[in-house]
Amino acid sequence: MAVTDYLRRRFMPHIWCPGCGHGIVLNSLLRAIEKLELEKNDIVMISGIGCSARIQGYVDFHTMHTLHGRALAFATGIKMAWPLLKVIVPMGDGDALAIGGNHFIHAARRNIDVTAIIMNNSIYGMTGGQHSPLTPCGDQATTAPYGTVDSPFDVVRLASAAGASFIARTTTYHAREMTRLLAAAIEHRGFSVVEVLSQCPTYYGRKNDAGDAVAMMEGFRDGTVRIDRKTAETSDGDPGRLDGEAAGTPIGLFRREERPEYCEAYRRRVVEPAMAAGRGESETP
Repeated sequence: MAVTDYLRRRFMPHIWCPGCGHGIVLNSLLRAIEKLELEKNDIVMISGIGCSARIQGYVDFHTMHTLHGRALAFATGIKMAWPLLKVIVPMGDGDALAIGGNHFIHAARRNIDVTAIIMNNSIYGMTGGQHSPLTPCGDQATTAPYGTVDSPFDVVRLASAAGASFIARTTTYHAREMTRLLAAAIEHRGFSVVEVLSQCPTYYGRKNDAGDAVAMMEGFRDGTVRIDRKTAETSDGDPGRLDGEAAGTPIGLFRREERPEYCEAYRRRVVEPAMAAGRGESETP
């Protein structure tokens, strides 16, 4: 298969647990990149720490394994230095919205051209099954043996409020749709967020009697409802309570809008006037 050309096959087999949804995310991502016919040298993948972070070790792109929660900070620096590169950042619950939460909201605010993939398995899988900012209230974890009392973030609403210009949500059950959404996110010129509900049968499934990987994916099938992007936003531009949300978690494309991208704006506002001043020309107003 052509997608295997994107893999560092010498690092296979992977280290994810049997049934982990992250392998499906990797598969869909590679199919999206193949669909876009991107050259490997034009892609940079950056990750932090966690089960999701292993993705960058398996792909034959430019890659960087960074600090926990800091992947978007590194991605911002790389994108500013080489704005023509496609920068993809796979993250888990903590990388994206716990220790990495501040970087997330400011990358969205700036609308920098980076694709953030949030692999939401509702738990910290690599470090022992602690509850995360995306663990549903009442669900159990190593650090919440009687059920967490914390309310989880809604990734779609958080990304919208912070200013992301492309927002989508899907699941590992909807793998073909995931490929389409990831391709659209990578093509989009601005900060793109794709949340993927991914099963963790090893920790989340066992602690919450959610069954094996198949049962958890069937839960994604039965517990989600598709939305129409044309009606996915309220009049003020934020995702409101969608029709049918009570029947399940809404999935699909929530936002795709054209707004000034950060690198382009920085070049026009800062770089070009500075270069003109250095040549003795009048500054651009």
